[in-house]
Amino acid sequence: MSSSTVSPAARPRGLKPDWLTDPRVWRTEVLAGLVVGLALIPEAISFSVIAGVDPAVGLFASFTMAVTISVVGGRRAMISAATGAVALVIAPVNREHGLGYLVATVILAGVFQIALGALGVAKLMRFVPRSVMVGFVNALAILIFMAQVPEMTDVPWAVYPLIAGGLLLMVLFPKVTTVIPAPLVSIVILTVVTVAAGIAVPTVGDKGELPSSLPVPGLPDVPFTLDTLTTVAPYAFAMALVGLMESLMTAKLVDDITDTHSDKTRESIGQGIANIVTGFFGGMGGCAMIGQTMINVKVSGARTRVSTFLAGTFLMVLCVVFGPVVSDIPMAALVAVMVMVSFATFDWHSIAPKTLKRMPAGELTVLVITVAVVVATHNLAIGVVVGSVTAMVVFAKRVARLAEVTAVTDPDGTTVVYRVTGELFFASSNDLVGQFAYATDPDKVVIDLSAAHIWDASSVAALDAIETKYAQRGKSVEITGLNEPSAHLHGRLSGELTAGH
Repeated sequence: MSSSTVSPAARPRGLKPDWLTDPRVWRTEVLAGLVVGLALIPEAISFSVIAGVDPAVGLFASFTMAVTISVVGGRRAMISAATGAVALVIAPVNREHGLGYLVATVILAGVFQIALGALGVAKLMRFVPRSVMVGFVNALAILIFMAQVPEMTDVPWAVYPLIAGGLLLMVLFPKVTTVIPAPLVSIVILTVVTVAAGIAVPTVGDKGELPSSLPVPGLPDVPFTLDTLTTVAPYAFAMALVGLMESLMTAKLVDDITDTHSDKTRESIGQGIANIVTGFFGGMGGCAMIGQTMINVKVSGARTRVSTFLAGTFLMVLCVVFGPVVSDIPMAALVAVMVMVSFATFDWHSIAPKTLKRMPAGELTVLVITVAVVVATHNLAIGVVVGSVTAMVVFAKRVARLAEVTAVTDPDGTTVVYRVTGELFFASSNDLVGQFAYATDPDKVVIDLSAAHIWDASSVAALDAIETKYAQRGKSVEITGLNEPSAHLHGRLSGELTAGH
């Protein structure tokens, strides 16, 4: 399906959504959900191992997260399920206190996410620069590929031709028809080949036992005391931040791919609701899954909530009803799908020689640092924060250089006019004090700020320091040309920032 589908906001009231009226859209969404459901199974089991819980805990989490977020989330077609980032955060809770405390952590993290969403944390996404976003995408592609490496080492030789065959099928099959997603065709064909030929290779069943029944809701098995709250709160808050960061970055990525807008505040609150529901069903929690979202949106062409809902539903049906069949799927088939996703996700244009020659050094530095930190820590949230801080430092240094001071002395030698040009803030104002000739200037000094703007207290303090240095020599200073915001800030803070003045 193309990204030109009418959005819910633009659809006239009473008009049914495309997936109800267009069989092609319905087919795309159903098949996309099936592919993602299959891909979620080994991932959820792997993340369960990281968190130190039974595979069923991760699978239940993926089911409840996907189904719930499909209703309450703000980004259509995005997949949320159990993730590695969340598993790493909550693993110590399970290891030190047990499953009951882990479930309590997930529920509290959901409460924190609802609170943060209501407070407008999603608006912070506007401060993430494009270079950080590109670095995030490229690091994501690298991590997706790196996650497949263990499935390609110390394995029977037959795994390699199976992976190659799967990749070849996904490249060539879309040239024949796009009616059925190529990843689904690849998974089915490779499964049939391995089962029919009796080829002994690692399968989904080797990852862990699949659940045979649906999850049952209940309260976490912990004492409801202040001590329990103080134990789980730090982990819950960390999980809330990591989950929101990954989910909002993924939502922004899907926005760019589909040329559509999403409600980030609703998504933030929706992630919280989904984690609370997941906790009450005994799941390990989660957030947006970038790899599976790319399968759903970029590879399979899904664009609605139906695919997200069906991904979770198919996951549970496949486990409970078709467990023996799903267990026979070779891991090589799923590895091939994820390798293709990795290749499609990477922004190859960003590393093209022509792009590298034209890109400012600061932007390249931010991109490289973002990728390096994400790959080193295996944590997308840390990489985004470090990349954004680096971008702010680069920007501050660049803008600081734009502040210039030029001096013109009157012919009679009684007055000197210093014209300040540029943006005055903490970075540029630090050098401002040293650009005046206090000892040799005449008795009257004029500082013309008509071509400058005062942004913070550091700049006001610098101007006060300049006036003080001249006053110590018996010289007067007049500041002129302040625009209205600068005059207001200067008038409010001048003389109040240094003790003794």
